[in-house]
Amino acid sequence: MTHGYPKNGRVIFHVDMNSFYASVEMAYNPSLKGKPLAIAGNPEERRGIIVTSSYEARAKGVKTTMPLFQARKLCPELVVLKPNFERYRKASKEMFKLMAEITDLVEPVSIDEGYLDITECGSQGTPLEIANRLQQRLLNELDLPSSIGIAPNKFLAKMASDMKKPLGITVLRKRELNKVLWPLDVAEMHGVGAKTKEKLNQLSIVTIGDLAKADDSQLRRVLGINGVRLIQRANGEDERLVDPDSVFDFKSVGNSETLRQDTIDDTVLFSLLRKLSVKVAMRLKRKGYVGETVQLMIRYHDRKTITRSITVHRPIAEVDDIYGLAIHLFETHWNYDPIRLLGITVQGLVEKQNYQEQLDLFHYKEHLKKEEIQTVIDNLTSKYGYNPFEHKTQISTPHPTSEEPTTSFQKDFLDDYTKDH
Repeated sequence: MTHGYPKNGRVIFHVDMNSFYASVEMAYNPSLKGKPLAIAGNPEERRGIIVTSSYEARAKGVKTTMPLFQARKLCPELVVLKPNFERYRKASKEMFKLMAEITDLVEPVSIDEGYLDITECGSQGTPLEIANRLQQRLLNELDLPSSIGIAPNKFLAKMASDMKKPLGITVLRKRELNKVLWPLDVAEMHGVGAKTKEKLNQLSIVTIGDLAKADDSQLRRVLGINGVRLIQRANGEDERLVDPDSVFDFKSVGNSETLRQDTIDDTVLFSLLRKLSVKVAMRLKRKGYVGETVQLMIRYHDRKTITRSITVHRPIAEVDDIYGLAIHLFETHWNYDPIRLLGITVQGLVEKQNYQEQLDLFHYKEHLKKEEIQTVIDNLTSKYGYNPFEHKTQISTPHPTSEEPTTSFQKDFLDDYTKDH
């Protein structure tokens, strides 16, 4: 047995790229290296927030999601670039190619991170040797720094990769949990957000060690099944396999966008709903999926957020269907307070080719004709960036550019990955 590999069990890597967008920009333009760099949206708009920043910028207090004006106050010399998503997609593609040279068991989870199961890779060296070699190739060939966590399961590997940044390699074993993991604040645990932390603190659960020893029936009452799962994770238990096929699983497709200013102007709000419907429909087409449920998210000026949904027993994928149901939900549930953000999600997805719609015997020809027309319209819309058949008096719909950060980008990189696998 090669040293470093268990007789029973697995060896899992979690590869997490360091400050990915900023690192890609520095690789593209080396003159940016060593400078405080931030990737942000349009600085003239309220949604101009920090998407990511270099470690030099972070040392000045610049953080992800921070408003750009605040970041500039903390770091006047901050270099700010708009996102270049095509550049990031290309870098991500090359990154996963290097991982796939080690093993077929690669599971991308976002544009800049993924899991590898190297249990059967003993002929390539010890886990540390493989990790060092991968990290150096990412740095030398792509000029991109990374951190790698090595552990017997996905959860511990994820926790390990966060422990040393940038350019860290960390091994986390179950027998070390009481010394390495348990003393950490529970908020540092993957899967524990601000609201969950608050609930745990109310139960006197402050550290991950406290969580590991917590009463599962009590946590089940407070957090449901997720409470039991958190206890298991805190004890280093995670049976999830590294699944390369999970990249093909889509449970929902959605987009959301923050308005430039809080508004009750229904013309602006309807325009945004139309824009979001177009984006969601285009993504559904690319993936080849249809759904049966449309969910609308409304976030008000005071950050109060509601989600409402409607399910219909027919396939939803076209812009007009999504938009019509979203408008119905909006008009039913909007309380007329100023709105900050809107989001539309289509759920209950199945592959279009597997959806057996019961077509009306007397209308199937009309249905097929509509499908053919819609395909032509979709092709022209994709080619020209707008629907040439829409009447000019309709509400105008701004079209996304490669420099507009959206909530869907982190998932949409999977489109490129699946085309090559």
